[in-house]
Amino acid sequence: MNLQQLRCVLEIIHSGNHISAAAKALNMSQPAMSRQIQILEAELGFEIFFRTRNRIIGLTSSGEHVAEIAQRVANEVGALRSLKDEISAGNRGTLRIGTTHTQARYVLPRAITAFVKKYPDVELILKEGDPEEVCEMVERGDADFAIGSETRRQFPHLLRLPCFEMSRSVVAKAGHPILQTKKLTLQNIAAYPLIVYGARHGGRLKVMQAFEQSGIDPKISLSAIDADICKTYVELGIGIAILADLAFDPARDLNIRARSARNLFESSTCYATLRPSLYMRRYMLDFLHSIAPALRPAAVRAAVMEKGPST
Repeated sequence: MNLQQLRCVLEIIHSGNHISAAAKALNMSQPAMSRQIQILEAELGFEIFFRTRNRIIGLTSSGEHVAEIAQRVANEVGALRSLKDEISAGNRGTLRIGTTHTQARYVLPRAITAFVKKYPDVELILKEGDPEEVCEMVERGDADFAIGSETRRQFPHLLRLPCFEMSRSVVAKAGHPILQTKKLTLQNIAAYPLIVYGARHGGRLKVMQAFEQSGIDPKISLSAIDADICKTYVELGIGIAILADLAFDPARDLNIRARSARNLFESSTCYATLRPSLYMRRYMLDFLHSIAPALRPAAVRAAVMEKGPST
């Protein structure tokens, strides 16, 4: 077996079992790709893919194990290339970060400002999405690591390192009655239309769980992917929002106010998520440490080794 055969397996999976699209992505002919898979299956002694009328329709149970191993091999090859690049390039390179809007807008600016001063020859690329999307970027190799909160979907092959906790506030237009309520409760919050994060956002899940556990069915007037959009519609009087504390900036948000609701809603954890096989270049470790002091380079390397490429 060889690396090219493993690449063929992975590309077929990534192409939704369309062998013609996979062959095109690898600059191969379709017959050549089919032949590579047949040779690999013959050597292994079992079928990797289910087929019907010569069409691939999915992985066999043994094929799922092959795919996992092939992905680890591909990741390790990527790590070797990164090591080669670091040795030859020094402090030059590219850092691709998948990040949610809240982190990109309220957490990363200070870290990025310090980073570009220290590493002027490293290009930073921010790729924005919801918490699941940015983890998927890491999983596919489209980002080196992700900065974001919890996800509904599990990512067992990725390493998730906790950075910090994010408590929540009620955000309302200046003068809104909820800001003057003597004691903030879920009942008096639910008396007003709510603006919340989108369905795939872990923050929304925790907010809605708090209401559900209290037997309250709040009215959702609007859902949006990021805090700034939520605040725009709060300012217009569409409703009140439940947002992370760090998303409210009193110096900028002049027409809205925030009131702590940390005793009503469970906090969220912000994670740095990466592939265990990623070769962590020095500037990557420095960036993570600037976001969360607990993520010291030695601690990150130890976590990577513990997770290991075989998990």
